[in-house]
Amino acid sequence: MFVLFGLIILVVAVVVGVAGVLGNAGSGHALASNGFTVFGYHVTGSTGTLFLSGIVVGAAAMIGLSLLLTGYRRTARRARTARRGLDESRRRTAAISKDRDDLIVQRETDGARSDQPDSYAGQGDGHHYQWHPFGHRPVHR
Repeated sequence: MFVLFGLIILVVAVVVGVAGVLGNAGSGHALASNGFTVFGYHVTGSTGTLFLSGIVVGAAAMIGLSLLLTGYRRTARRARTARRGLDESRRRTAAISKDRDDLIVQRETDGARSDQPDSYAGQGDGHHYQWHPFGHRPVHR
């Protein structure tokens, strides 16, 4: 929204400035004799009035440019935040996938051990050990 308004204001100011300069070029367009014209509109007055008009057009161009840059910064900030969120999501997904793969490998190795007789016997502490998804933990009988 800011980008659109800024662009419109900036383009209008540039068009008015360029039309004022190109429409009054040459020695026949002295300010004191004929005045100053922009798009067929005659501006009469002194050199100070012309200078003030130039300041107004320049200020409008600056406002348009600042709105344009403000909108661009806002858009860039949103995109950067979205990229950071996506990177964080990818890192979490990779970590979860790695944990899942580690658990699958651990389950397969624990399954191979359970095929062997008395793999957990001889502990003597009264606990029965079995596969647990979050690592080895004793489970009471």
